[in-house]
Amino acid sequence: MTPDQKALYKKSPHAFKLRFIYRKFHFKFTPLSKNNDYVPIVDLPDITASPHVLGLILTYHVNYGLPLRKTAALMYDVHGVKVSHQTIANYCNAVAPRVKPFIDHFSYELSDSFCGDETYIKINGRWYYIFFFFDAVKKIILSYRVQRYRDYQSAILAVNDVLVKFKEIPKKLNLITDGNPIYLLAQQWFAQHGINFDISQVIGLTNEDEVSKEYRPLKQIIERLNRTFKGNYKQTTGYGSDFGAVTSVTLFTAYFNFLRPHSKLDDNVPALIPDLDKLPNMPAKWIKLISLSEDFIKANTAA
Repeated sequence: MTPDQKALYKKSPHAFKLRFIYRKFHFKFTPLSKNNDYVPIVDLPDITASPHVLGLILTYHVNYGLPLRKTAALMYDVHGVKVSHQTIANYCNAVAPRVKPFIDHFSYELSDSFCGDETYIKINGRWYYIFFFFDAVKKIILSYRVQRYRDYQSAILAVNDVLVKFKEIPKKLNLITDGNPIYLLAQQWFAQHGINFDISQVIGLTNEDEVSKEYRPLKQIIERLNRTFKGNYKQTTGYGSDFGAVTSVTLFTAYFNFLRPHSKLDDNVPALIPDLDKLPNMPAKWIKLISLSEDFIKANTAA
């Protein structure tokens, strides 16, 4: 304060604001952590079905969003393979943990346009949230976290999923989100750990400000991703467990990133893998993706 300001402060202290609000985060998490605590409950060697049958099941259930019981009925009616809906659920629970590390740590080619949003799901009759972050140009899902609460801790974890995908975090990284303040809190938390990026928030349904006007198209892109996922989700009428929800979202992300052609990419998949591209059908591609994921786990376990 200048001498004049000090003299004025003695006479009229109420004219000065000398206090500020400081937020202390009570959240134990290491930023840019690549630890994976997703533990499989079923070993793939214990699956009695042939690889082709497993590939067919994943194709019908994940690619086409058929419920477990309809998938079981189709396998019997069309292919003459008798398998229960619970066995199909067990197969999915075995595959998802295998492909998750491959999804999370694959060396993606990313653009500079990233958007995030939350969508609702039900688990055991209670509302949960999926935090999606998406490369709007490359059409790659970068975060797909299932969280109980829509809070700043969930936002931190989702943003961290994006940051770990970079070999080096861009200096002008900008994440596009809705107006939820949890993303600004996540930005503040990362800044306290020396990791800086911008957040641009699209507010409401109409363009009342310049930021919303500029970034509204990216918000619409992430909304289309939500609708694509809900096309599969609505067949389930909700999940029975947290693990089942995570399994479903993980397999959907594996399909979306590595197996699903996208019209905006000239009908190419977002993350092209030559070993998958040369295979003749989708069941074979699923089995090859599982094999690549297991090789990745073995390589990193040995390292």
